[in-house]
Amino acid sequence: MRGIAAIMIAMALALSAGRIAVVLSAEGDTAFLSANDRSRWATVAALVEDGKFEIDRLMAIRDPSGRRRPWQSIDRVRHTGTDGVMHDYSSKPPLYTILVAAVYAAVKAVSGMTLTAQPIYLTRIVLAIVNLPTLAVFLLSTWTVIRRSNVNEIAQLTALAFACFGTMLLPMSVSLGNHLPAAAATAAVMAIYLSVGWTDRSNGLPQPASGRGRQSTAAAFAAGWLAAFTVACELPALLMLVLWSGLFMRQSPRATIVGFIPGALLVAAAFFATNWAAHRSLIPPYAHRGDGPLIAGLKSEGVPAADRLHELLLDAGAIHPVNREQPLRLTEDEAGGRWVVETANGNQRFVLRRDGASGVEPGVEPAAEAEWKLFAWDHWYDYPGSYWMTERSGVDRGEPSRRVYAFHATLGHHGIFSITPFWLLALLGCFLRLRDRTAADCWWLAIAILLATLICFAFYISRPLIDRNYGGVSCCFRWLLWFAPLWIWLAVPACERLMGNRVGRWLVTGTVAASLFSVSTALESPWQHPWIYRYFDFLGWLGG
Repeated sequence: MRGIAAIMIAMALALSAGRIAVVLSAEGDTAFLSANDRSRWATVAALVEDGKFEIDRLMAIRDPSGRRRPWQSIDRVRHTGTDGVMHDYSSKPPLYTILVAAVYAAVKAVSGMTLTAQPIYLTRIVLAIVNLPTLAVFLLSTWTVIRRSNVNEIAQLTALAFACFGTMLLPMSVSLGNHLPAAAATAAVMAIYLSVGWTDRSNGLPQPASGRGRQSTAAAFAAGWLAAFTVACELPALLMLVLWSGLFMRQSPRATIVGFIPGALLVAAAFFATNWAAHRSLIPPYAHRGDGPLIAGLKSEGVPAADRLHELLLDAGAIHPVNREQPLRLTEDEAGGRWVVETANGNQRFVLRRDGASGVEPGVEPAAEAEWKLFAWDHWYDYPGSYWMTERSGVDRGEPSRRVYAFHATLGHHGIFSITPFWLLALLGCFLRLRDRTAADCWWLAIAILLATLICFAFYISRPLIDRNYGGVSCCFRWLLWFAPLWIWLAVPACERLMGNRVGRWLVTGTVAASLFSVSTALESPWQHPWIYRYFDFLGWLGG
């Protein structure tokens, strides 16, 4: 059986490697497949080639015709840098990008090539070095936990076949993104958690040992590091980090306190430190969507004069030295009750807002002696030409109805179950694992997975309209992909139960085959709509 497993894993890695070897943008001039990975690649190139996080230079690069900018990305923000100048930055948290940049720096040192000069071949090389080992970690760790499920060989190999070829992580491996490393880290944490308390039976299958196993401090440290790294890639995984800490604490309090928690804190420190280095902010760039800290308050009959605001900003030390001599200009936004205060050179912005006003009609003079407040600028997605400040189309408009959104995220055109029917087995498997209390570690893990899944799904359904977009143009409801190894582990006992009879075997085979079909439609690029969405669009069911 181990030989068959090794062959399947090797086949999955070879399939991914083959796709990476020929990956090419639709225009044929880069190996970037979407605005999502262009955003990350631009930062990787800027860090190594320019020694900074600003991606202005990359955004300005044009193709030979001069008509197109191949590095351009809508997944970017703009704010004032430490030099007092307004710059473009990736909207992605910088920690993972910095790790990829370290790989690129090594490749550049050996090859002498740069990403900007060779955006096809060098991208493929770096992508292979980064993603193939990451995919291997996901598959090997998932196989490890499958092996530790007390089921027969057929059920184990079926689950592994799905892990190799049936999840949307395989298409994601041909692009630079956060979902594959998050899933790989999660799989590795689960493998560490389930590594204790097992013995081998005479037939080679593992089974729970008598008594409770204890984690080593080193293993717990690695688990803490990996669990926190998952959070760095997928912020809602913070809930699972808390649950992991509880699970490991139950196994071994000492190893958790001495190992797991320090490992997690190490990544947390790196996450906040890299955010600070890139943006002088502790929170990720994509979270900057509102008014910043209050700078000053004042009373004025009508809109305060620009000169008075300039004095207040100078007194508060809010204007960068290079912009101190720049006069201010005020522009009322379309909603009213709020003014954009900007230096004449456009390098710094502030927000002026009438106290208590949620918006008034444009041109209406506020009451005399009204209280005004001046805030730092924190609307990083608000800049000239920003895609996010325009009227969007398709899924980017957001789904107005949360009920409709929940339906399409589960059974509809972006459905977890409609696109990957194998996940239906995870529902049955969760029920079976919760019924079996012979292995307490497994029972508590099933509880944690169920709780995290329900809360994270509810979190995404409860998001504001702009975020209810199914993950944008992508092959699935991608924000839950990091759950893949957890759900596979849940599904294993369901595979064994169903494959005990002919009808069940056909059901399991059908879910695996249907899931693989969906994967095959996305192998060219994960950054396209799911095949169901495209079919609905072809039939004219999606409206405008």
